[in-house]
Amino acid sequence: MINLELPKKLRASANQAHQVAQEIFRPVSRKYDLAEHEYPVELDTMAAMVEGLSDSGTEQISGATGGRSADGEKDAHATELLGNTNGGNMSALMNALETSWGDVGLMLSIPYQGLGNAAIAAVATDEQLKRFGKVWAAMAITEPSFGSDSAAVTATATLDGDEWVLNGTKIFVTAGSRATHIVVWASVDRSKGRAAIKSFVVPRDAKGLTVSRLEHKLGIKASDTAEIRFEDCRIPKDNILGSPEVNVEKGFAGVMQTFDNTRPLVAGMAVGVGRAALEELRKVLTDAGIEISYDKPANNQHAAAAEFLRLEADWESAYLLSLRAAWMADNKKPNSLEASMSKAKAGRMGTDVTLKAVELAGATGYSQRTLLEKWGRDSKILDIFEGTQQIQQLIVARRVLGLSSDKLK
Repeated sequence: MINLELPKKLRASANQAHQVAQEIFRPVSRKYDLAEHEYPVELDTMAAMVEGLSDSGTEQISGATGGRSADGEKDAHATELLGNTNGGNMSALMNALETSWGDVGLMLSIPYQGLGNAAIAAVATDEQLKRFGKVWAAMAITEPSFGSDSAAVTATATLDGDEWVLNGTKIFVTAGSRATHIVVWASVDRSKGRAAIKSFVVPRDAKGLTVSRLEHKLGIKASDTAEIRFEDCRIPKDNILGSPEVNVEKGFAGVMQTFDNTRPLVAGMAVGVGRAALEELRKVLTDAGIEISYDKPANNQHAAAAEFLRLEADWESAYLLSLRAAWMADNKKPNSLEASMSKAKAGRMGTDVTLKAVELAGATGYSQRTLLEKWGRDSKILDIFEGTQQIQQLIVARRVLGLSSDKLK
C-alpha cells in the first residue's frame, strides 16, 4: 500500500506557510492587485522571519531554493524513512502551494525566495552556495526575440581577464526590479549553439545593468515583472554557475536542470490557487443550497455539484503529480519527464478550475466581492511561465517516445 500522507515535519512547515498565507497574504491580496507595482511592505516582515529561521537552521517559510541549504549540505529537516527522502524540494513545493493559496503574486515577491534561487541550488558549486545562499535571486531567460525556445538565447557573455562581460536584453523577469541578484542565461560562444549557454549570477546594482521597464499584467500584479538590459555589464569570473567549459555532446543540460526544480514548484503554485478557488466555490454552492455528495453518482446530482466533483478530481491528480516530481528530485531520481508532466497538468488544471469557478459562481464570481475573478487572472501565467503548456507536452512526448529535440519539434 502506498502512503500518501505527508510526514510530520512537512505538515508542520506547510501549516506555518498556510498561517502566513491566511494572516498576511489574504488580507492584502486585493489591495496589491489594485495597486500594481507598489511594493508590498508587509513582505518586509516576511523577509525578517525567513532570515531568522534560516540563521537558526529552521525550515524556511516559503521558497524555491531546492534541496540544498546555503552551506551545500542536504536540508537539515529532511525526513528519511526506509531509504526515502522528503527534503528541500518537497518542502519548497508544499510551502509554494500554501502561500499561493493566499496570493501567488505575493508568494513570488517574498524576499530571498526567487526563482533564481532554484537555479543556484540546482547547479551551483558548494563554494557558490556559500556565497549566494542568502541572496534574493530572480531568473532572466526570455528575450524579445524568443519565448519558449530557451536554446535561442542571444545574450552573450565574453571572458575578459578575470571578468565576464554581459550584453543583451531580458524580458519578463519575475522580481527583476526587487531582487538583489539576477541569474542570467547567456551564451559564451554563439557559434557552438545551445551547448554554450551558461547561467551567471549578476548583482542587480552591477554597472551596466539597467531595469528598463516594468510590465502591466493580467494577473499576479503584486509581483513585479521587469525588462532588464545588460550593456558591457561586468561580473567576477567565478560568478558563472557550474563549469565554464562548453561540452557540445552534453548540450545545455546543466542550465536546463534548473527547470527540473522549478517546474514542480510552479505546478504547486497552480495547485494552491486551484484549491483556493475550489474552497470558495464550495461555499458559494452551499450557500445557494446545492449539496455536493460523495455517496451519490455525479450524474444523480445537481449539474453544478457534478462539475465541482470533476474539478476536484482534476485538482487531486495535479497535486499528486506535483508531489511525485518533487519527491523524485529529493531522492536524486531523474525527474525531467515528471516535472514537465506536473507542470502541464497543474497549469491546465489551474486555469480550468479557476475560470469554471468564476462561471459557476455567476455574478458573485465575476465581481470583486470575492477573489474568484482575481484567481482566474492569476492562474493563467502558471500555465505559461517556466515553459508553456505546449512546450511541456512536447517534452513529455520526447521522453515517452525516446526522441531527441531534433527528431521531434
